[in-house]
Amino acid sequence: MGLFDRFRRGKTPAAPAPEATPASETTPTPTPAPSSSTSRSSKMTAITIIGAGNMARGIATRALAAGHDVQVLARDEAKAAALAGELGGATSGAQTAPITGEIVVLALPYDANLAVAGERRDDLAGKVVVDISNPVDFATFDRLVTPDDSSAAQEIQKAIPASKVVKGFNIVFAGTLVAGQVAGEKLDVALAADDAEAKDAVAALVESAGMRAIDAGPLKRAHQLEGVGFLHMAVQGQLGNTWSTAVKIIGA
Repeated sequence: MGLFDRFRRGKTPAAPAPEATPASETTPTPTPAPSSSTSRSSKMTAITIIGAGNMARGIATRALAAGHDVQVLARDEAKAAALAGELGGATSGAQTAPITGEIVVLALPYDANLAVAGERRDDLAGKVVVDISNPVDFATFDRLVTPDDSSAAQEIQKAIPASKVVKGFNIVFAGTLVAGQVAGEKLDVALAADDAEAKDAVAALVESAGMRAIDAGPLKRAHQLEGVGFLHMAVQGQLGNTWSTAVKIIGA
């Protein structure tokens, strides 16, 4: 029985933008994750994050707070080392370094995520790969660049068919991940995947880090999730450009 199957059977779940998404100008004080005794899974998972920008920082902050091993890889090895040093407890390396994580988070903009997937196809075979990107046309900021019947995550799955791709973290902003909450509310992290075990593994990571995992369905639902992520980005101008808001499902 998977983690989400247990949710549907009535147990109360433990209460949670690509690298180019800006974080808040002021760095919030991180909220500690719950101890392993209160999370749904006490198993600590090794996480490899490819990218060393704002989203990589946010996801690594939450994962380290939960006690997971974190590896940061980046094309600019010095940038990866600097981020790992600032975070404390993480290892780092070049983007071509051996991948140590059981879960690999592609924490780059869509085009870069797709390129990395192709470059490291063999190394990613059999692994759970999380695509966090929103494939926005940043030249016009008026559309998504993926085909109308597809999504960034689906295109990445095509590039790495032997991997288990999960869409996740695309509707949350970097600064809110560092803080671990918004206005006292846990972050909701929507996940879409075709492989139930892969989705459960990422859900366990999310919940161990003090956030709430939301089952958004199969990988094709990444198309809708990326639309939500794009809309969340697009309304920031009306909300003061703080990039400190969250998409939250309430009443459940």
